[in-house]
Amino acid sequence: MKKLFSLLFVAGALSVMSCGPSAEEAAKMEADAKAKMDSLFNAASAAVTTEVAPDSTATAPDSTAAAH
Repeated sequence: MKKLFSLLFVAGALSVMSCGPSAEEAAKMEADAKAKMDSLFNAASAAVTTEVAPDSTATAPDSTAAAH
């Protein structure tokens, strides 16, 4: 009897897990993930644009001055 209940429990658990999310739930999860990625992208873009990168050409020595 114990084996029968174990088998039924495993079969029931597998059938519940195999159902997966509905189309509405999948669309909502996808929209949530897209919103999160957009938020992260916007935060990263804002961080990059606020940083001031030094101008590498402003401090470069004139290589032609040493040749003359």
